[in-house]
Amino acid sequence: MRWWSVANFVSNAGTWMQLTVQNLLVLQITGSAAATGLSMSVQAAPALLMSVLGGAAVDRWPRKLTAAVSQAALAVIAFTTATLVALDRLDMTTLMVLAAVTGTVATVDNPACALLGNDLVPAEDVPSAIGVGALVFNAGRLAGAALAGVTVGFLGTAAAYFANGFSFLFVTAVIPFLRPAAGAVRQVTGRAARRPASGMSVREGLAFFARRPRLLALAGVTGISAVFGRNYGLTLAVLVTGPLAGGAGAFGTVSTVLAAGGIVGAVLGARLRRPSVRLVGALAATGALLQIVAGLSPSLAVLLVLVLPMAVVESVSDTAGTAVLQTDPPAHLRGRVLGVWGSVGTLWSLGGPPALGLLMELAGPRGALITGGVVIAASIASGHLLHRRATLAASVTPPSKDTVPQPALQTAA
Repeated sequence: MRWWSVANFVSNAGTWMQLTVQNLLVLQITGSAAATGLSMSVQAAPALLMSVLGGAAVDRWPRKLTAAVSQAALAVIAFTTATLVALDRLDMTTLMVLAAVTGTVATVDNPACALLGNDLVPAEDVPSAIGVGALVFNAGRLAGAALAGVTVGFLGTAAAYFANGFSFLFVTAVIPFLRPAAGAVRQVTGRAARRPASGMSVREGLAFFARRPRLLALAGVTGISAVFGRNYGLTLAVLVTGPLAGGAGAFGTVSTVLAAGGIVGAVLGARLRRPSVRLVGALAATGALLQIVAGLSPSLAVLLVLVLPMAVVESVSDTAGTAVLQTDPPAHLRGRVLGVWGSVGTLWSLGGPPALGLLMELAGPRGALITGGVVIAASIASGHLLHRRATLAASVTPPSKDTVPQPALQTAA
């Protein structure tokens, strides 16, 4: 698990370095901010359509082999991009194609690597392992964003892509030496896993997700939070540079506090032993209330005091939700359930920012934060009350004539 965490840190740092440089590269080629957003959407779009297929592949193929091959494929794409940049042969069309191929490979790589990490600890420690993964992710994001500027300044844009390629190769080299922990949930592979046809395999994952109330509730809480909250990089940027009259440096401070809160939240999330959808909802509602107060902030200092707990609550909620998602389904369906979640999550990530941007156009940054927080908190509270009412109704429903206890039937006879 230590080796896997180190490998993931290196890979996440390389990925965030490339993502940071890619935005600058698109601006350099086109001079258009819209093109930058388009390149990000093109890379994310395959997950919307193909994540369910990628999850089915992860359930059917040996997990270590799948993760190693997908990491090697991502390395080849990064090296190809780096070579084209170094030779000054990269145009916007080629960049879009490479971004789409990267997104397609990621539909297999993301669930494979997520579930491979769970194989390295006993089943009861999976929530803690997910928390460690969240901590590594946030640390890698900070390191990658910081290294991007240094790398481009001293070595050029191509060097960032080369560095990311080597980070993928490092993960590929570590995977063969990983060994499942005693008591870990074992993957079913071989003929038994490959028996269903591809379509049936995908439909099985979709059907399980649709019939599972816990997963549907988790999807609802996460979706409404993703659309009306969470996008702090957008809402807080406009709030800081607008009503609070701060500049880019002030927003940089806010971003740093958000990142620090994410790391603290990941550490706390790693201590969870029995995460639940109820906990996820409670944390999301708490974050919504903090968001409302943040929208009312009279100064940057007050906002900075609120930003840290907002980030901590969001990180712990994400860790708890991921733990539920990866442990609730039976082992042979977890890849497909993660695939369904990848498609749903991509829909939120593509539709959330435009919807939030429209809300800010109508209500301003303060109004968007307050309105979004109210919608999140009210929706979660309503869902909780409906669930509680249904539970109470089920507990007090009298037995029907067809369910008369057996002793009564014997006495009547």
